[in-house]
Amino acid sequence: MPEQLWLPGLEAPPALTDGLFFAVYPDSNTAAGIAKFAQRLCAEARVRSKPLAANRLHVTLRHLGNFAGGLPEDYVAAATRAAAAVSMAPFTVEFDAVTSFAKKPRPGPAVMVGEDGVLGLHALHDALEAALKDVGIAPNARFTPHVTLAYGMPWAERRPAESACWNVREFALIHSLVGRTKHSVLARWPLVGTA
Repeated sequence: MPEQLWLPGLEAPPALTDGLFFAVYPDSNTAAGIAKFAQRLCAEARVRSKPLAANRLHVTLRHLGNFAGGLPEDYVAAATRAAAAVSMAPFTVEFDAVTSFAKKPRPGPAVMVGEDGVLGLHALHDALEAALKDVGIAPNARFTPHVTLAYGMPWAERRPAESACWNVREFALIHSLVGRTKHSVLARWPLVGTA
């Protein structure tokens, strides 16, 4: 077997090991209901995909990046300062449809989405984006509120689904161990502002 060619200065980049993102979690009863719905969805699709466990179901408000060899402390500190500056009243969220984030006809994630029921998530995302900009973190305007149910699902048209509704009273900063399906909450911020 031939040896791999090595060129100075062209080393492979280090593996990404740690992710950082802001998220909103459903309460435990709602998460259990969403998990049961995801199980039915996987069974109906007759695929080997496994639904996400109830304790992993969340809405990503803002992905902050993936890093090699741990999270950069200054970046985490800046994100924490930004989150502490967000002031917003609690709100209700409702997801009432299921769709695919796959490129037709490939398999991909099956997700729950909503229309008017996710307006509060848009407002929270926008407030967080403004606060992140104030601490020097570049904006990312793309945001589609969703709850991922399972990966590797066949492509499907958007269709109505059993509603998942909960009161959003806080958001959290999450440390994700990339590729190991492990999330750790670094900090939480209650929504205590006025409407």
